[in-house]
Amino acid sequence: MRILATSLAGSVAALVVVPPAAPARAQCVDEELKKELVGKRAYRGVVPRKFKKALRHEISPLGGWYAGDLADGAPIYGGAYTFHFTEELGLEASYLRTRQSFGFVEAVSERYEDLIDIGSRDSDVNMYQGHLVWSMAYGKVRWFGGPIGRFDFYLALGGGSVDASGSANIAGSGGFGMKLFFTDWLGMRLDVRDQIRSVKGPLGQERLVNDIITLAGVSIFIPFSS
Repeated sequence: MRILATSLAGSVAALVVVPPAAPARAQCVDEELKKELVGKRAYRGVVPRKFKKALRHEISPLGGWYAGDLADGAPIYGGAYTFHFTEELGLEASYLRTRQSFGFVEAVSERYEDLIDIGSRDSDVNMYQGHLVWSMAYGKVRWFGGPIGRFDFYLALGGGSVDASGSANIAGSGGFGMKLFFTDWLGMRLDVRDQIRSVKGPLGQERLVNDIITLAGVSIFIPFSS
């Protein structure tokens, strides 16, 4: 009887002592599962961007090609200044200059000078524009298996004034572009803009034209560190 009582007492003590180990093990498993889920969520989630543009100034010398709707294509050059309010939004002011000519129409005029005479219509074109720039996407790219570079893809919408042949016309403008960042303060940009305006053609007629402007340049960010 005494042996049976001792055995029962030992069993009860084992039951009292053993159960606390189960919650401790469950807690350990829960912590490991939590770490794994957090790690996967961080891997799939939004990665903080390394290059910061917010509250910085951007200065860009630019050059490219002007493809006029009526005029001949010609080189174009100028510059832009952009202030970035946030990482997504910026306000850009730009000045561009090119040369407007109508080679084809002038060739026809020279051939049939008795029928038509338009004179020389070559003139300088000055463009003063402002755009709201929205960086809609950003990412990174590895250059030939070497260092990783970062880039932005953005849309631009705005307008301004185009001074050609001594007369200024209002123009609307929109387009897209990409900026590649090499350091904290230096990058390269590529832009394509569609400029819409009303012009007087070489024969005197008024017409709404779409001029395509393709630009490339460098971007310098101030302050130099983000």
